[in-house]
Amino acid sequence: MDGAQARVQKAVNSMVSSLDKDSLRKLQADMYRCSTKCCEDKITSLEEVQQCIDSCSTRVNNAQNYIQSEIQMFQNRLQRCVLSCEDKIRDKISSTTNEGDMAKFRKEVEACAVKCADEHVNVIPQITKKMLNNLSSEKF
Repeated sequence: MDGAQARVQKAVNSMVSSLDKDSLRKLQADMYRCSTKCCEDKITSLEEVQQCIDSCSTRVNNAQNYIQSEIQMFQNRLQRCVLSCEDKIRDKISSTTNEGDMAKFRKEVEACAVKCADEHVNVIPQITKKMLNNLSSEKF
């Protein structure tokens, strides 16, 4: 089970790294260039400069919120899969279930959870591609 968790964590970390390098850094660089222009304007008031800087950071903030939301949805999907494994086994347990059966059921839950992890790791490239496409669109 620990190996499955490590594979999921590694895949999610890889996805986040890819999103950072392929999208977020460009948005951040654009934000800093925009903010620099705001600060170079000697005519505008302090409040207007702050509003300008805030406006510059909107796309980065929206992108970061989007990424966090997608990762949370991924984690929720994985958790629901594992909970479903546990529910299937819970339905098999009765008052006459002995220790041998319980050991077998624990192995079944673990095997099912590992399968969930593997299935979800396999979906990460598609999720990453979708997110990169969305992040490159003008809605951010």
